[in-house]
Amino acid sequence: MIASPAVVAMEQGLVVVDKPAGVRTDGSDRPGIPDLPGWLDAQHDVPSGTRPAHRLDLGASGLVLCAADSQLRAHIGAALGDGSIQKTYLAVVFGRTRKKGTIRRKLQDNRRKRPLAAITRYRTLEHLGPVSLIAIRIETGRKHQIRRHMEGIGHPLVGDQRYRGRRKHPLHGAPNRIWLHARALVVPGNVAGDPTAAELVFEAPLPPELLEHLSALRTALEGAGDEE
Repeated sequence: MIASPAVVAMEQGLVVVDKPAGVRTDGSDRPGIPDLPGWLDAQHDVPSGTRPAHRLDLGASGLVLCAADSQLRAHIGAALGDGSIQKTYLAVVFGRTRKKGTIRRKLQDNRRKRPLAAITRYRTLEHLGPVSLIAIRIETGRKHQIRRHMEGIGHPLVGDQRYRGRRKHPLHGAPNRIWLHARALVVPGNVAGDPTAAELVFEAPLPPELLEHLSALRTALEGAGDEE
């Protein structure tokens, strides 16, 4: 069963939503797949016409910035594209990642018909047997950037069926989704049109299925250590 989205905050014209995996960011014409615009329209406390200002993959979860004002949505999109808005993700990837790294590799943009610059930074939080828990910051907003970049360095995301590198089989016990969560957003005050406003910080905790999987990975690692 797919969880329902939740409003995290409403400030300076922004509506910040915690989107579950399995909910489309854009409108859905596929039966049985819920979408964020339809959900927003059904919320009586959300301004009429509120729409997402950017995408978050169907299989991923976490924070999405929305707004009723189309100009504000355009400002958000531009700020995400140039890195003014800081986005932090949590992901579990296959393999043992380095302590930290920066990926600078252009990604083909099918709409513009050319490769575009893309920068992804990651920091390892834990090594958990065959996988690693990492925090990710992206300085550009290319389509499937994290998934493509991590696959490109040999560390595809757990649960990713499209960008899975040489992985033939899923990780045993992993949830049936991409292990990617948009954990935090830092939004400069001037994005909403007030250059004197303080920056806004929004956070969304890991959903239950990811927390449960992390716990299982840690327990398995402790058990392996006891056997040694």
